[in-house]
Amino acid sequence: MPASDPSTVSPPFHAVIFVSQRTPGDNGYGDESARMVSMVKEQPGFIGMESVRGADGKGITVAFFESEEAIRDWGRVEEHRQAQSSGRASWYESYQLYYSRVERIRSWAKRSDPDSAAGAD
Repeated sequence: MPASDPSTVSPPFHAVIFVSQRTPGDNGYGDESARMVSMVKEQPGFIGMESVRGADGKGITVAFFESEEAIRDWGRVEEHRQAQSSGRASWYESYQLYYSRVERIRSWAKRSDPDSAAGAD
């Protein structure tokens, strides 16, 4: 099942928030991370994800799933379990996982001013 944009899905759904501190160097992290993203996008019940990482190596990834069962199923995928083991051994100084249920979504986006776009003086 292809991933959806979480803002287009009606709550309730679930979020896994992964806060991590990376170790120095790549050590194969980039390739494995890309592989896990590709795999989770095909996981039944996966909705989408948002991810950021600062220059200091601190990262936050929020993965959205339709249900707690879908989260558990992703956690049981052997390749994902192997990547988790590699993460503890090589890629992370520390991490925390938070599990939550999304009840509401609020969003805002800046709209362009039509006068400024037209070059008004």
